[in-house]
Amino acid sequence: MNFNLTQIPDRTKKPRNHGLTMVMDKGLSLEEAKNFLSVASPHVDILKLGFGTSFVTPNLRQKIELYQSANIPVYFGGTLFEAFLIRNQFDDFVNVIKDYGIKHIEVSDGSITIPHAEKCGYIEKLAKIATVLSEVGSKDAEHIIPPYKWIELMSAELGAGATYVIAEARESGNVGIYRGTGEVREGLVQEILTKIPSEKIIWEAPQKAQQLYFLELIGCNVNLGNLAPHEVISLEAMRIGLRGDTFHLFLNQ
Repeated sequence: MNFNLTQIPDRTKKPRNHGLTMVMDKGLSLEEAKNFLSVASPHVDILKLGFGTSFVTPNLRQKIELYQSANIPVYFGGTLFEAFLIRNQFDDFVNVIKDYGIKHIEVSDGSITIPHAEKCGYIEKLAKIATVLSEVGSKDAEHIIPPYKWIELMSAELGAGATYVIAEARESGNVGIYRGTGEVREGLVQEILTKIPSEKIIWEAPQKAQQLYFLELIGCNVNLGNLAPHEVISLEAMRIGLRGDTFHLFLNQ
C-alpha cells in the first residue's frame, strides 16, 4: 500500500485460496489488457474470458500469455465448454485447453441441460488436468432453483473434484442468486452458507450493491466474481473500508 493506515482489515495475500477477485474480460484489446494489468494486477486472482469470446478474440494466445505472465490464471467462460459439449466435441475442448496452456476450467450447464451425474463426471475428468470451477444456477430467469437443490448440486460438484463452485448471476447480475431487479435472494444465500463453506464459493457480483452485501455478510475476504476490469480498484478499496459504503465496517475491530 502507498501509506500507513491503522484499522485496515487483513486481506489474504496472493496467491490466495480465498478472498478472490475474479474479473471478466469481454473483449479487451491487447493494449487495453496491458493498461488494465498496470493498475489492477496486484488485486486480480483469476481472469475469465467471458462466455464464448475466446473463439472470436484476435491475438488470443498473446492475450492469454500476457495474463499468465502477470501470474493471473486465465480460463474460458463456461458457455464455451457448453458449446463444445453440445456439438459432441468434448475431446476437442480438452485439446484446446492443453494447446493454450490453460490451467483453470469452468464447467457449467447454464445454457444447456446436462444430467447432473454426467456433469459431475466431466468435473472429475477435468480435475485431473486443471483446477475446476463449476458453475451452479441457471441463466434462465424463469428457472428458479430451490435452496436445498443449490446445496445438493454444490456439494456434489465439490465432491466430484471442483475446487470452487460459482454461484450464477450472469454478467448483468439479474438471475440465479439475484432477482430480476438485481436484489440478492438473501434467504437462498444464507441457506447455502449453512452447508457450503464460504471459502469454496465464488459469488458472481457485478453490481456494487451486490458486492457490498457479500462484504457485509462474509467479510473483506469473500470470493467475488464477474467484476468488470475498471471496477477492480474500486472493489479493493471497498473491501478494506476505503469507500463510503464500507467506511465504518472495519473501524475499531
